[in-house]
Order: sequence, then C-alpha cells, then structure tokens
Amino acid sequence: MIHPTAIIDSGAKIGRNVEVGRHSIISSAVSIGDESNIGANVVIEGEVVIGRENRIGHGTVIGGEPQDLSFSPTTRSRVEIGARNVIREHCTLHRGTAEGSATKIGNENFLMAGAHLGHNCEIGNKVIIANNCLLGGYVSVADGAFLGGGCVFHQFMRVGRFAITQGLSAFSKDIPPFLIAAERNYVFGLNTVGLRRAEFSSGQREEVKRAFKLLYLSGLNTRQALEKSKETEWTDLGREFFGFVSDAIKKRGICPLKRGRDNEAST
Repeated sequence: MIHPTAIIDSGAKIGRNVEVGRHSIISSAVSIGDESNIGANVVIEGEVVIGRENRIGHGTVIGGEPQDLSFSPTTRSRVEIGARNVIREHCTLHRGTAEGSATKIGNENFLMAGAHLGHNCEIGNKVIIANNCLLGGYVSVADGAFLGGGCVFHQFMRVGRFAITQGLSAFSKDIPPFLIAAERNYVFGLNTVGLRRAEFSSGQREEVKRAFKLLYLSGLNTRQALEKSKETEWTDLGREFFGFVSDAIKKRGICPLKRGRDNEAST
C-alpha cells in the first residue's frame, strides 16, 4: 500500500490500509488515520493529524510553514484534519502561526485543485472550496458553505453557514449565513437553492427570509436592525443569523446588499 519511492519518517504514525503514492514525503510528527489515500508527490510536514478515510491529491503540501513574516521556524504549531475529506491536487494547507495554534478542517469537506488555506484557518463540515480559492490567515468557514472558484478571502474574515460565493469574487468583510455573495464585498440575496438542497423546510426558509429583510431591506442601518431584532421572536435560525451579524460588526463588518433584479428574485 506504500510505494517504495515514498519517504516516511520512522516516527510517523500510519493507520491501517493507508495508501501512499510514489515520491511522497511524510515527516515524523505526522499521524494519518485508517483507510486514507495519499497521492503521489505529496509533502506532509510538521505536526499534522489526519483522520480516517481522507483522500489527499497529488502534489498537495500539508503542514508547511505559514506565509507570515513574523513566524519563527522554532514555533510548534500544527494542522488538524478530520475524517472523510477530499483534498485534490496541489492544495496547500499551512500550519498555525502562533505557538500551540492550529489550522483546522472538519469532516466531509471537498477542497478542489489548487485551493490554499493560510495559517489558522478553520473549516467546518461539508464545505466545498472550489479550484484556486485563496484563504488568508485566520479565515473561518462554517458548515455547508460553498466557495466559488478563484475567490479570494482576506485574513480574519468569516463565511457563515450555507453561504455561497460566486467565482472570481473577493471579500474582506464577513458574509452572513444563508446568503449569496459576489463581486467585491456584496451580498445579493438568499441561497434558496442551497437551503432547499440542505432540506431546510419552507418554514425555516421563511424565517431566514424574514431575518434578511430586516437586516437589508427595512431601511435601517446594521446597528438599528440588530436592536429591532431584539424585539422580534426568532427561532434558532434567526438567532444564528443576527448573532453572526452582532459579532461581525465588532470586527470586520458585513458585506452590504447590492440591489438588482437577480437578488430581488432570490428574496
């Protein structure tokens, strides 16, 4: 199951039925779970923990030093990857930049070819990151989000649950959950197709729609909408939406709405 040209340090922990392709290099502080498949020319270095049933594509580099000018090579940091992820060809996942910190990926995510995760990114579960996406340090992506190909995400920003971004877009502000985002820091409406596919009920979708309208279509600014939301009865989804917005305005702020026929149809 391990190609004879692969170089695996004697300290590495390799689970059962793990395949390692030709010319791959695995360092001593790496742990790989059962039933995982590591392609050819893969480099896994530093402290990296990979769960079971992961597929790592050819040419991927995991655990490399962060692209941070203040980083010291003596810093002990790591990458943590859950189970059943697919990480395709030539992805780069850098380890944390601060002592004891980690870049974290949950379960059942799909990173398409060429995706880059900077240091200390946190990816939830069932996230899709399309080809050539670039995530700066400390970017957080919640469960079920879909990042379109070639998108760029500024460090420290967040992408909410079940949000979707259009390809070749760029973001430096937080994208609230359940929304469509595109271009440069704009949202356009609700991710209704994604919510249906995720089996959100009509009542749940209506709750999200009501929260969206209060935030973006009521004529109130963000802080006023947050205050108004406190006077309204919400289910868990509404509270999640406004909880995200409340946290966002303390830091990077949220993407504003760009009006047009397309977003009006989706609301």
